[in-house]
Amino acid sequence: MHESVMSDYFRLFNEIGIIEQLSRTMLEARLPPGFVAAQFTVLNHLVRVGDGRTPLAIAQAFQVPKNSMTHSLSVLEREGLIEVRKNPQDGRSKLVYITDSGRTLRQRIIDSFAPDIARIADGFPHEHVVRLLPHLEELRKFLDADRDARN
Repeated sequence: MHESVMSDYFRLFNEIGIIEQLSRTMLEARLPPGFVAAQFTVLNHLVRVGDGRTPLAIAQAFQVPKNSMTHSLSVLEREGLIEVRKNPQDGRSKLVYITDSGRTLRQRIIDSFAPDIARIADGFPHEHVVRLLPHLEELRKFLDADRDARN
């Protein structure tokens, strides 16, 4: 692969990483005391892909060890934001469901971003977002499929 092409891909991932750090900091400022971004992302994941997932499937989606995910799920369950139920098709496994309280908290956190989004929109036009989203979604889908193919 040509060096300039490699450099472009590195720059892409570098920018995504920096954006992730900046957005994580913004998110964590909006979370209730004692919560971290990882717990919010679990709620968001369950809304985005649907609940009824096993803890292992959620851990794999986030590419974290199962025991790390178990900790996040324990915090969310203790706070009444998710329910962990026995899997009716496999009594040895469990399934995770977001509760109404979890959905409400997730939406409240998203709504609290309104001042940040307004400030960003003043400096970064909506048209840019609309053009970028399909490409970012395509890259995410490729990376998801590539990860799954390698595992």
